[in-house]
Amino acid sequence: MENFKLALLGAAMVFGLAACGDTWQEQAVIGAGAGAATAAVVGGSWLAGAAVGSAANVVYCKENPSKC
Repeated sequence: MENFKLALLGAAMVFGLAACGDTWQEQAVIGAGAGAATAAVVGGSWLAGAAVGSAANVVYCKENPSKC
């Protein structure tokens, strides 16, 4: 069961970064969704996961615009 959770976590992170969005608002929403989903899989706080995912996706896309 633990391996399954880790596999889902990895998939959520990859898909979350693969779909960056065109504007910072889209990037924030997509990141929040990926973060909340990841938090749900690993049993963490959905709100904290959404906040971290949102910020991480926006920063990632700003630092790596050619990958978004």
